[in-house]
Amino acid sequence: MATFLYRLGRRAFRRRGLVALLWVALLVGAGAAASTAPAPPDDSFAMPGTESQKAFDLLDERFPAASAEGAQARVVIRAPDGEKISGADGKAEVDGLVTALGDSPQVAGVADPFKADAVSKDGTTAYASVTYKVNAMELTDEARDALTRATDDARQAGFTVETGGDAVMAEQEIGGSAELIGIGVAAVVLVLTFGSLVAAGMPLLSAIIGVGIGVSGIGALGSVLDLSATTSTLAMMIGLAVAIDYALFIVSRYRAEIADGREPEDAAGRAVGTAGSAVVFAGLTVIVALAGLAVVNIPILTKMGMAAAATVAIAVLIALTMTPALLGFAGRKALSRKDRKAAAAVAEGNKPAEGRPKLGTRWAGFVLRRPVTVLLTAVLGLGVIAVPAASMELGLPDEGSSAPDSTQRKAYDMLSESFGAGFNGPLMITVDAQGADNAQGAADAVGKAITDLGEAAAVTPATFNEAKDTATLTVVPKSGPSDAATEDLVKSIRSLADGIESDTGAEMLVTGATAMTIDFSQTLDDALIPYLALVVGLAFLLLMLVFRSILVPLKAALGFLLSVLAALGAVVAVFQWGWLADLVGVDQPGPIMSMMPIFMIGVVFGLAMDYEVFLVTRMREAHVQGQSPAQSVITGFTHGGRVVAAAAIIMISVFSGFIMENDDMIKMMGFGLAIAVLFDAFVVRMAIVPAVLALLGSKAWWLPKWLDRALPNVDVEGEKLHQELDGENPPTAPQEREPAGAGV
Repeated sequence: MATFLYRLGRRAFRRRGLVALLWVALLVGAGAAASTAPAPPDDSFAMPGTESQKAFDLLDERFPAASAEGAQARVVIRAPDGEKISGADGKAEVDGLVTALGDSPQVAGVADPFKADAVSKDGTTAYASVTYKVNAMELTDEARDALTRATDDARQAGFTVETGGDAVMAEQEIGGSAELIGIGVAAVVLVLTFGSLVAAGMPLLSAIIGVGIGVSGIGALGSVLDLSATTSTLAMMIGLAVAIDYALFIVSRYRAEIADGREPEDAAGRAVGTAGSAVVFAGLTVIVALAGLAVVNIPILTKMGMAAAATVAIAVLIALTMTPALLGFAGRKALSRKDRKAAAAVAEGNKPAEGRPKLGTRWAGFVLRRPVTVLLTAVLGLGVIAVPAASMELGLPDEGSSAPDSTQRKAYDMLSESFGAGFNGPLMITVDAQGADNAQGAADAVGKAITDLGEAAAVTPATFNEAKDTATLTVVPKSGPSDAATEDLVKSIRSLADGIESDTGAEMLVTGATAMTIDFSQTLDDALIPYLALVVGLAFLLLMLVFRSILVPLKAALGFLLSVLAALGAVVAVFQWGWLADLVGVDQPGPIMSMMPIFMIGVVFGLAMDYEVFLVTRMREAHVQGQSPAQSVITGFTHGGRVVAAAAIIMISVFSGFIMENDDMIKMMGFGLAIAVLFDAFVVRMAIVPAVLALLGSKAWWLPKWLDRALPNVDVEGEKLHQELDGENPPTAPQEREPAGAGV
């Protein structure tokens, strides 16, 4: 592989104009396609195979006029202090509100509170349910403005009016400032690392082009493949971070080759052949982890994973081709003036004066002297941070987790106060009576069985469709939507299904937002072990190919588990417990999103393997060239420590920029990924990895002979490449150094 990539790098270097033109043309084409494509759809939490999804699909089929996918709004109105909503003034105001809502654009129907038994027992509060003909993403500004005007008129009359439901959810401004912040910080880090504006600009330019193509492609195909705006944002978040890092490693290796006295074209080829090989395998681990989300069998996760994986694949391709092309334009200007003078001295055979060892070299020496102390400190530290993960509560965000001053949260609280905590999380019971002799009798039996449980606050009478073969009942729990008691109620109701079917011939299914959330969490829990086995297993095989070792991949996987658990602990502490909530911008602490653990596992595993590959391949390369185990660790940090640190800081800054987004899911993902990279890069890879390698010594690179013969030699460290080239084009004065520059 190294030899093939060497030739690819040299070819891209020589034909830099054509390569750059092709990538720019692809960017323009993808951008043009995205600009003319329809708007992306809203996020959809479909869950094939679950009971709640089966019930939802049945309702969509049997109640076509109910607009199951239409937007919903609940307008809660409360009379002034001392008055009743059921009084003359209250009724008049409610009638006017219902009329105004019914006359609004895109409204399919409005339920009058007095006819729908939607007035509180104390007579102070009522609510009107509004159903729209289209989903929330298709609501027009006129429809939203009409809803706002209707509620404002009621407020002016002295009534308290708040609204909830997806029809009034604030539109999320996804994207914009977050990636700009990340790019800005990345630019500063690259300048400090390389000491050259030209060198700093190349990773940024190649990353922007690559991510631009990926995100534009998602936008162009969004309506066709049902890819939401959230999908493109997550692809941008991950793609931008890895694209900068991949180009950074190739540019850094190029500078090191130039510093060793090589000609620019040969240096570019060697950089792509060695660092590029690491990029390929690092990218493969990320792609495997992201694409593996498909095993969860939840469409939204599959789409997020596949879209992000495609963007990472583009980042790998552009790093291997566009980056050497840009190096062709830059030549020796990729080095700072000081570095160019040093390289010229090397070319003339003058050995530069020995300077103070780099921070990375000094740190590696410290770890080698005290491996047990460093290992125990790092493991115990991450273990303590991981403790909150044991208290993780999973769920999907609802209006109860909205900001306290938002109208959605106020409406949620008003309904809980006046109608009960379970009113915000009603369950919908679907009775498929096609196989029953008496449909009405079957529905009544379902209602009685649920009432007899004694766990529900209310059970409404059955409502039938036009064919009279399907009925729905609404069950109001005594507890809130995210309470454990509500989940127990769902389980109790579902346990009645077999008895109902045997007695009446009707099939009973439980659905509704609360049941969907419960099924969503259960689906993710069931998929966690198979997903881990698939991703870790495939990545383990890839790392065995890279490192020709069993213990190094095992150590990499265990280190990942430690860092991801610590990251989840930090997420729980901030987003569930509320620690530092104001600093991060968490309006209301609450349950962690159900998809967060499995998505973080997938993404963080891929990113963690990035640093493992980039750092340890330099150690492996030094070991293959005959250095002792301890010296190979020092060499790896001498060459790769500063660059890995810079890459991690860039990735952390990119992810941290998304903490500023208004979307709760994006905010949580940004924080979780940023803190995970911090732990993995600076604690696991920079401390635990050298400590473990120091303790293992030469055993770290042990591989059974039969396995060594069975595994193909992909030559990631470039051993064959060095053997082939060093006789033809040896450096003038090879030495263990890199261009000087600020950083680690």
